[in-house]
Amino acid sequence: MGRTEAQAGGSPIAPAVERDSGRASRTAVLFPGMGRFDFASAGRFLVLDRYARARLAVADEVLGFSVLERFHDAGADYSEYAQLAFLIASLAAADRAEDRFGMRPDVCAGASFGQKAAAAYAGSLDFPDVVRMTAELARCEKEYFTTEHSDVVTHAVYRVPDEEFHALLDEMRARGDWFEISGELDRGFYMVSLPESRLEDFIRAVRDLGGYSMYTMRPPVHARAFGALRRKAEAEVFTKYRIKAPRLPVISDADGTVVESAEAMRTMLLDTFDRAIHWPAMVTSMAGLGVDTLHVTGADDMFHRLNCTARAFDVLTVNPKNALRPGPPKLRSRAA
Repeated sequence: MGRTEAQAGGSPIAPAVERDSGRASRTAVLFPGMGRFDFASAGRFLVLDRYARARLAVADEVLGFSVLERFHDAGADYSEYAQLAFLIASLAAADRAEDRFGMRPDVCAGASFGQKAAAAYAGSLDFPDVVRMTAELARCEKEYFTTEHSDVVTHAVYRVPDEEFHALLDEMRARGDWFEISGELDRGFYMVSLPESRLEDFIRAVRDLGGYSMYTMRPPVHARAFGALRRKAEAEVFTKYRIKAPRLPVISDADGTVVESAEAMRTMLLDTFDRAIHWPAMVTSMAGLGVDTLHVTGADDMFHRLNCTARAFDVLTVNPKNALRPGPPKLRSRAA
């Protein structure tokens, strides 16, 4: 289960494979951020997939309870048990991609919640430790948002005209409305944190611009206003764990920085609390390293579909929906 030292390689970036064009070709693995995730969509994979069962067995022993049973009963999209199940499903998908489909990535990336799986896959955290950390961070966040920013949500919008959208944000700012951009995912695709009391007005204004609403996250994520949560997580959770240097380059989801040291990995994991994610910067960084094939391992309805992803990479997805189907996953070639 998981990557061996031989697979990880001894150099920061594994030897490149030359294509007919003569251009260096490298592969990356992406652990996606967590969207809506429940037992109905992932339960069959977790029950039947041998890689998932192996991961679950370790997690159950570490935690002292059945993750699968509690995930089945949880209900809430972002509950502690849904987060644990999402982590396990993401790493099990990577195990399957390695063992069954020959995935050998040169670069690793994790967007938002996917950073935890990326840290484990890259060897910065042992799998038992990342399981414990995930559970403890879920409880830490729940405790924090019970008393702080309890009225704030993060809402995703897409296909908004950029100039008009930023004019809308300027109007909100001029009125004294609090908000923060918590993520930029593609042209016209943003995550915005704001008070829930203002959410309906915001959705209506986005619709008037011709944009669409995607989903709302509770609790909210990735905002400078949550600096106290970062400090709480660092003091109460991160001090318990030894974070090591990654065995292969990891791409920061805040700005696309290449993470290669233990301290930089620790900073990246903490940045998720109070820094917005920027997927286009991650795409640019991976492309700059010579990546042209991207494996997306885990439940993902978004990152592999984004225009900037499709333009930059050939994409293969291994997820709870397709992992149990016969044959290898279908390659989506880059858009012309």
